[in-house]
Amino acid sequence: MNSLPIVFIACRVFEPLLVRHIPADWKDRVTFLDYGLHANPKNLRKTLQAAIDEIKTPSLIALGYGLCGNGLKDIQSGIHTLLMPKTEDCIAVFLGSDEAYRKEFNAHPGTYYLTGGWLEAGSDPLKEYEKYVEKYGRKTADYVMNEQYKNYKRLALVGHSEEDLAQYRERALRAAEYCKQWGMDYCEIRGSDSYIRRLIEAAADLSQAGGAFLVVPPGGKIEGWQ
Repeated sequence: MNSLPIVFIACRVFEPLLVRHIPADWKDRVTFLDYGLHANPKNLRKTLQAAIDEIKTPSLIALGYGLCGNGLKDIQSGIHTLLMPKTEDCIAVFLGSDEAYRKEFNAHPGTYYLTGGWLEAGSDPLKEYEKYVEKYGRKTADYVMNEQYKNYKRLALVGHSEEDLAQYRERALRAAEYCKQWGMDYCEIRGSDSYIRRLIEAAADLSQAGGAFLVVPPGGKIEGWQ
């Protein structure tokens, strides 16, 4: 069993899922960081490293992230032990495993995924477009969005229950209507909470981590695993 204090640092997109499953007496140990940090991997790395370094007591820090486009590469554990899902993309966490993500990716490449966490964080193509219009004007916004999304074929809402899907369907459909300009189809996928539950279990007992998680000991750093 893990004898270190347990701390969670996670992307805000995981907030609904983590809050649902984390033990009640752990909820004051969770820090959520802004989803927008993903736009710049250097900023993500710098902000996450600072959050880790602020913790002065040696701890087991569970990270609610994938490798995120190498945004977490070279993060230093310092005096802590780091635990994180062993996946390139956080979509795998929402789908329940890296295997589920790879199966979905191979069957339907060119999919843009939405979850309740992303929608709550204000991240979907329509919201993104509205922000670009406000900041740069419509002409530039149209150009930037077309460059980003012209190769996508599908927009998928991932939920972990029928209630999840029903709660976020209206917002997802508005985004899907906007994305029709690129020929994107809309679908809904029932995800799994098993990966996030296993992260919580592994934080309590590192012997449960297995091959689905990366464990970085004190003095180490996060590196790729391919």
